[in-house]
Amino acid sequence: MKKIGHFISGKEEFENSNTIDLYNPNNAEIIGKVSLASPKIIDKAILSSVSALNEWKLFSISKRSSILFEYKVLLEKNINRIADIIGEDLGKVKDDAIGEIRRGIENVEYACGIGEILKGEYNKNISTSVDSWSEFEPLGVVLGVTPFNFPTMVPLWMFPLALAAGNSFILKPSEKDPLSTMFIAKLFNETGAPKGLLNIINGNKETVEKLIEDKRIRAVSFVGSTPVAKKIYENSGKYGKRCQALGGAKNHALVLSDANLEYTTNQLISAAFGSSGQRCMALSVAMVQRNIKDKFIEILKKKTNTLRVGFNIKDSNSFGPLVTLEHMEKVRDFIDMAESEGCEIIVDGRNINKGKNSNNGYYLGATIINNVKTNMTSYQNEIFGPVLQIIEVENMENAIEIINENRFGNGCCIFTSNGEYARKFSNNINIGMVGINIPLPVPSSFHSFGGWKESLFGDLNIYGPDGLRFYTQRKTITQRWPESKLSESNLDLSMPDNLN
Repeated sequence: MKKIGHFISGKEEFENSNTIDLYNPNNAEIIGKVSLASPKIIDKAILSSVSALNEWKLFSISKRSSILFEYKVLLEKNINRIADIIGEDLGKVKDDAIGEIRRGIENVEYACGIGEILKGEYNKNISTSVDSWSEFEPLGVVLGVTPFNFPTMVPLWMFPLALAAGNSFILKPSEKDPLSTMFIAKLFNETGAPKGLLNIINGNKETVEKLIEDKRIRAVSFVGSTPVAKKIYENSGKYGKRCQALGGAKNHALVLSDANLEYTTNQLISAAFGSSGQRCMALSVAMVQRNIKDKFIEILKKKTNTLRVGFNIKDSNSFGPLVTLEHMEKVRDFIDMAESEGCEIIVDGRNINKGKNSNNGYYLGATIINNVKTNMTSYQNEIFGPVLQIIEVENMENAIEIINENRFGNGCCIFTSNGEYARKFSNNINIGMVGINIPLPVPSSFHSFGGWKESLFGDLNIYGPDGLRFYTQRKTITQRWPESKLSESNLDLSMPDNLN
């Protein structure tokens, strides 16, 4: 059985500490033991990060960029191996896992351009013989805490850009599926970067708390649920750290009567049930105009019933299991709750036929719930599973009001053939990421990812331009080289201005 330790200074570290079981969600078999970091290991990792930082700061921007490009090549060469590992402890089907890795590599590519995106700001002769400019300097040792649902992509949202900006990085992956995160850290160790520039600590919430308390950690990036995001944001502020904490979501799609229903239903099925619905951008609510609702449901139901759920190694499967038994039971409870609240379960995934070798896996099939009302508990919470809820709406104004009143503000989308409607929707919606005929409006690496309201705690989004600002601090320098005649001028104690 595998023992999963920690990755510090370029090698895996093991200790006689507490462990938790690591499961394969495809069949519920225990495949390893994950070590929970002791205070000694945490201190060792931080000391290693500080040492690597002191070496890394001497590397030129060009050298940093070269190392990150070297890393990008390693990721691409190992993409199939990484996808297989994701399937082993998360159960994600292979084509979905490959898509996750490729979206992560996009962020490495963005970080490779650090020489362009880290440029400062300069004004010559802003006052007589005075020049002023800004530089963006690294923070120091920074921490990333990542979720189970994207064990490769979300770390790649964080550490490549942080390292490109000149920081060192400590990563605490989810204890539910750390294998692929450990693997990509070991790949980075094959580059010419200093050992210890990227360290991995495994553990639980107590591990995260100890890391946040340490004054040597300068900033915290987090992606996970809203309650935990809020707690991490508050604790980071308590200990004087910069923090970006991305939380949960309840993402809505508005389907207008002029939408192309064949295209729209294909998009919604992919966005609702891909990755078993375990995405913070998963499409969980479809709001459909009354006059097309019956036709919409007829098409949606027929297509959904063709989905195949099962073992990750089967290419024919549409999606795999949920991550743990506890999570599967939680999602099932939400479906039961919706039924008890008066909803109609028009596609029921609670009793799917499981394939060979997956009888004990944590599987739920695609589920569609009709006649949902906004006062229902099942609507008001993030379900985070292969569940799509349907709300009937009269018009666009009704839909916009529903979305804006929801406590989450991560993503939403509209399906329409009318540009005027699309513009009105995007102008009036209070959501961080908006799609027009696109169900998963996840920005490219050249932009930044983040929601509003209870979906984001902090001022800066993750990756892209906001990510760079998060991992750097501004220093503004103002200089004058006085001419000899100015040295002999009269003493003046008045407040200096820029008009002289």
